[in-house]
Amino acid sequence: MAPKLMLDGIRVLDFTHVLAGPTCTRLMVELGAEVIKVEPLAGDMVRTMPALKDGHSGYYVQQNRGKKSLCMDLRSPKAQEIIHGLVPQMDVVVENFTPGVMARLNLDWPRLSRINPGLIMCSISAFGQSGPLSGLPGFDYIAQAYAGVIDMIGEAEGSPYFAGLGLGDVSTGAHAFGAISAALFHRLRGGPGQYLDIALLDCLFHCHEINVQGYDGSGGAFVPKRTGAHHGAVAPIGLFKGKHKWLVIIALGKQWESLCAVIGREDMLGDPRFADNAARTANRHLIVEAIERWLQSTPSDEEAVRILEAAHVPVAPVLSVPEAMAHPHLKGRQTVRTVEDRVFGELKVPGMPLKFSAFPQTLDLQADFLGESNAEVLGRYLGMTDADVASLTKEGVLGAGTVRGS
Repeated sequence: MAPKLMLDGIRVLDFTHVLAGPTCTRLMVELGAEVIKVEPLAGDMVRTMPALKDGHSGYYVQQNRGKKSLCMDLRSPKAQEIIHGLVPQMDVVVENFTPGVMARLNLDWPRLSRINPGLIMCSISAFGQSGPLSGLPGFDYIAQAYAGVIDMIGEAEGSPYFAGLGLGDVSTGAHAFGAISAALFHRLRGGPGQYLDIALLDCLFHCHEINVQGYDGSGGAFVPKRTGAHHGAVAPIGLFKGKHKWLVIIALGKQWESLCAVIGREDMLGDPRFADNAARTANRHLIVEAIERWLQSTPSDEEAVRILEAAHVPVAPVLSVPEAMAHPHLKGRQTVRTVEDRVFGELKVPGMPLKFSAFPQTLDLQADFLGESNAEVLGRYLGMTDADVASLTKEGVLGAGTVRGS
């Protein structure tokens, strides 16, 4: 008999939308959990986001494959009764509304935990469920701004920048997945259900590796600042201009000696201006000049990378997204993955980042059209008939297919 999937039998009621929450529940469904995604009558807003094909969203496909779409107007008392009927049969509830919304919908933790004391409920929000900012709506970049992340990106004397991808949302979704997994394990050992409060701000601030303790531990002598293409506290770490591409080069410890040998600058090893990290950081501009002069002298950026790799100096070309998607390493590990979708056909998406020796195969999952699983979910869990579902749809309690292609 084939082994069960790791989260086989775990049932999740998913009230999430856009990215942070759906990332969390996507990881769960990839490991075999049954995820019932509760969508408003208009659908998750990303159903209208590109890439679009026949009104079907690739964004939605990427984040929601394998989830069962249950479409309803949660403002309706009848819809709330349906949710209250489903909760006793669920293990986990995940939501990422602004704090206070679930309470207004009669679906907050005090109510749901009374219905199911063993329930694990995870709330994902920009700022958390407590604190002066908690009641405010927020997105990834808003949390990045408050976390001191955006201030660390960009040129020293220029505008700060934000990264063009969902670092905060995806990181927070992964943190939430870890918290839920720990809570399920705790419950398995006899613990109670519990409430999890996961905030983008907390998870983003957690990413500061040197900035926070460096500032406090130095009594304020070290003030973290954005430094453009090069690290502000360690050298050499940064972006270096090659013949045609930018390269990331890092040389710490013995790697510094190897780098000096590769670029023909062994004289730097005995120069007091480069004697230790503090000196190298202070004279970083001289190191950058020496490295870039050598890069320009090489036959090609590819050859420069080959030479540095052979000397065990960490190096990488700065790839565009299409270049990364085509790279044999990413393809070989299924870091970029091709999935089959009913509308798109073959579609490349980021692959499953968690890899397990006992379950090496990824699941063949499909993204539901809006409300596609209404009858299945309500029939299986609440014993509703097709006539019941049709009546609730006519009343506007349930919905389906209000987004073209969904």
